[in-house]
Amino acid sequence: MPVRIITETAWHSLFAKNLFVKPTDEELKTHQPEFTVINMPYFQADPERDGTNSGVFILLHFGKRLVLIGGTSYAGEIKKSIFTVMNYLMPLRNVMSMHCSANIGDKGDVAVMFGLSGTGKTTLSADPSRKLIGDDEHGWSDRGIFNYEGGCYAKVIRLSSEAEPDIYETTRRFGTVIENVAMDMTTRRLDLNDDSLTENTRAAYPLTHIKNFEPSGMANHPQNIVMLTADAFGVLPPIAKLTPEQAMYHFISGYTAKVAGTEKGVTEPKATFSTCFGAPFMVLHPHVYAKLLGDKIQKHNVKCWLVNTGWTGGPYGEGSRMKISYTRTMLSAALSGELDNVETIEDPFFGLKVPKEIKGIPSEILNPRSTWQNKDKYDETAKKLVNMFHQNFKNFEENISKDIQNAGPKIL
Repeated sequence: MPVRIITETAWHSLFAKNLFVKPTDEELKTHQPEFTVINMPYFQADPERDGTNSGVFILLHFGKRLVLIGGTSYAGEIKKSIFTVMNYLMPLRNVMSMHCSANIGDKGDVAVMFGLSGTGKTTLSADPSRKLIGDDEHGWSDRGIFNYEGGCYAKVIRLSSEAEPDIYETTRRFGTVIENVAMDMTTRRLDLNDDSLTENTRAAYPLTHIKNFEPSGMANHPQNIVMLTADAFGVLPPIAKLTPEQAMYHFISGYTAKVAGTEKGVTEPKATFSTCFGAPFMVLHPHVYAKLLGDKIQKHNVKCWLVNTGWTGGPYGEGSRMKISYTRTMLSAALSGELDNVETIEDPFFGLKVPKEIKGIPSEILNPRSTWQNKDKYDETAKKLVNMFHQNFKNFEENISKDIQNAGPKIL
């Protein structure tokens, strides 16, 4: 869809150039925007006069095909406003609109990773052994999947050159927009560990900044769907197989933790449910997206996984965040087919099939209960989360089949 982005500042214009799919010279000759975004960070709303909650506003009018953004310099609003537009238009064309990253292996196998900000979508999709299709927004049509964007928007707080070399390298590349990152004004060196401005530090760069990427932005139908969560309670397994019904249940639930820095006022992880892993951007009723996804999972016989990149050994404040190296190893095993026929045990609270062994992973890591010193406290915490799942899902029972409703955690 042709769009026009009008910005008050030059760096927001560069952000848009990095993040949106670049038109060809021929396309530009006949470019007629179907949506226009006007970005004015220094123009403030007046809450008393305008009826807003603050000076910040993001207004989207489908009739006028116009987006107005003001009162905020956060560049992410530019791309997310058009993502919201796509989430309305695409399902009308029988295209599943997805808040996900995607990559493709050497054998042409495609993986899609759903998840909210801070769960690892960008980090895990930037795998040197797989071509990156995109890190945040995709459509799934009858021909396969395609990237809505032409770039990536990565969180870079405490980015490690060892754990995430490809993304780390982009912060040193010409043309990358660095947002909210502290910089020594004398040496011009960045300090990616400095969170004095905000935890939500970002790098916006074109896909060409990643060594191994898919230039077409398109691929076949996925063989694997991964649902990423950052469990702040520390009770979900680090990886589990999902039945199609369980996949639908967890897609509709969209459970994760709001990670510090992603939203104003959030200073520590807090459990939340964001329908379809992107509730603020999903314009239509959740069952529209759920049905589209369920039909495509069945039609293409897609394997589904739940991956917890959150806490282990206890909740936030007591346990520790899952090592990214462990998550990468487990995910690679799943995508390569190593876990297709391994022995599993059923999680007593969530009914998920958890592999008993994965090469390179300590066996106790796979069973979250075994990582807690106080087993009774684990059971109590797991029951608390089960209750939260059930309370949240009551909002959707009217439009969702019994098979999907029964695929959730067990009431104890």
